[in-house]
Amino acid sequence: MNGLVPPPENAPIILVADDVPANVELLFDQLHVLGFRAIAAYDGPSALRTCFEQMPDLCILDVSMPAGDLDVDDRSTGFEVCRRIKRDSRTARIPVIFVTALNDTTDRVKAIEAGGDDFLTKPHNRLVLGARVRSLLKLKAATDALEESLRKQKELEKVRDDLMKMIVHDLKSPLTSIIGAMEMLIDGDFGTLAAEQKSALADAELRAEDLLALIEDLLEVARLEETQLALHLVPTKPAALLAEVCREWDVRSQQEHATVHVEVADDTLVIETDQPLLKRVFGNLMQNSLTHSGRAVNVTLAARRENDGVLFTVADDGVGIPAEYHDIIFRKFEQVKTPHIPRVRSSGLGLAFCKLVVEAHGGRIWVQSGGGMIGSAFHFWLPLKPPSAAAPIGASVR
Repeated sequence: MNGLVPPPENAPIILVADDVPANVELLFDQLHVLGFRAIAAYDGPSALRTCFEQMPDLCILDVSMPAGDLDVDDRSTGFEVCRRIKRDSRTARIPVIFVTALNDTTDRVKAIEAGGDDFLTKPHNRLVLGARVRSLLKLKAATDALEESLRKQKELEKVRDDLMKMIVHDLKSPLTSIIGAMEMLIDGDFGTLAAEQKSALADAELRAEDLLALIEDLLEVARLEETQLALHLVPTKPAALLAEVCREWDVRSQQEHATVHVEVADDTLVIETDQPLLKRVFGNLMQNSLTHSGRAVNVTLAARRENDGVLFTVADDGVGIPAEYHDIIFRKFEQVKTPHIPRVRSSGLGLAFCKLVVEAHGGRIWVQSGGGMIGSAFHFWLPLKPPSAAAPIGASVR
């Protein structure tokens, strides 16, 4: 236009939507001088169509334009175009500048509510327009780069997780065969073994079973994360549940010289839970209390009514957990690193599993420890019945 040298082919594209050709020509000239390419639209429907077809880097919209089939007043066309651009995931990040002769505060508020990124009043200054356009394009470029970085990170995480699951799954079968063969050797099925040979094999079998338990943990957490594990809900009396957990851990507690107490409030409600999964939650918490203290401990299993649900607690008087670990211990593979805690086999998945199961039931889990408090107390709250969105976790199990 007017003999101006056209911008380079890789220059950003600006959509100019205005029903007055002279205004469009003026903006084209200004944008070309500033080094941008421009495309035009003269009403609301064509502005939307051009935006979705051409995917410009930025839109400059007049407010008052013919509305066509947009079902709004012509005086509000620009606002409606902006709303639709921002509502669509394909165009939501495209910056929008309103350039209009209207200079009313109400119009500015409408522009902001419609999702507009900036507002210029006619007649506008070319240098100010250029500064606003460059600023918004830089912001869009940074946002696009961040979005792309997050997308690539998610893809890499998926590849890593898929590879991990494939390796773990392939390890399970041969490891099970190895354990079976060792059991037969220990039982003397292939001949009598010397005491030292038996002891060595028994130790190897124990380590293999530890590895198999780690593999089971990995697969279980993966199934939970992918919402593929259904909850089989049954009415659960907290007092009976805790008594059963206590019985199942009685031998282990005696081996660790631990004392286990059960405290259940009289008004504790009957709730619906997946009992095997919930018992595994208690099992993981009991395991932590008994093995991470390095000495005989007192463990308390408690339940009481709280709002429309039940608050469960597994507390001990062991070494406690530093405050900086209170959040990260519920993440996969995270463990507390402190010289006061003995070295034990731990996958770092136990508490991640607890969190997934509790949240699948519509509850939440947290820990209290440190700050002058002796030991640790893990609390988790469960509602009377899991919400429909959480139970079952997955509608179909592959």
